[in-house]
Amino acid sequence: MSIKANLKEIRSNIPEYVTLVAVSKTKPNTDILEAYDAGQRIFGENKVQEMVQKWETLPKDIEWHMIGHLQRNKVKYMANFVSLIHGVDSLRLLQEINKQAIKHNRVIDCLFQIHIAEEDTKFGLDQKEIEEITASGQLKKLENVRIVGLMGMATFTDNQSQVRKEFENLKAIFNNLKNTLPSISILSMGMSGDYQLAIKEGSTMIRVGSSIFGSRNYH
Repeated sequence: MSIKANLKEIRSNIPEYVTLVAVSKTKPNTDILEAYDAGQRIFGENKVQEMVQKWETLPKDIEWHMIGHLQRNKVKYMANFVSLIHGVDSLRLLQEINKQAIKHNRVIDCLFQIHIAEEDTKFGLDQKEIEEITASGQLKKLENVRIVGLMGMATFTDNQSQVRKEFENLKAIFNNLKNTLPSISILSMGMSGDYQLAIKEGSTMIRVGSSIFGSRNYH
């Protein structure tokens, strides 16, 4: 099936309130333009350098989401255009995003990344760390970042009950955090293999790559 047909099928299977982020990492501009021509405007990248190159050459009404692990020294390269940063996993990273946003007179939307998976390789904060950051008063000082929600990645497994449990856990943390940060509205969870389950558990944003563009070529 074509990229256009894949997009149409996914859109017909998700509720209107769910935002679809097309994960375009490692994909050429021609693929992104095919999705763009089919009406897709939100794309996710996991490497800053690759995202910058694409931003420079592709249509300027594209919203670029940084969905990968982000190093503080890379923030400056995308602070002038990034729409949403999914993977904020420390207060120090948030402070750097704020610092770079000030230089461009912008407020940058961010999601706290929560560690919900059993694999040690996944980044993210735990519930205690989130509570410490929000209770410390540090967030109020950062006027050029806006926390708009949470992001999490489930364990890569065929065990659906485990994945469901991890999504339930993230939704519970989200509901709890809403008491402290009533402005949060985005729950970014679910990828090609598990987005239907994620939506059932309360996701409002899904990150889908291979189901749109086909399997990735990392060479």
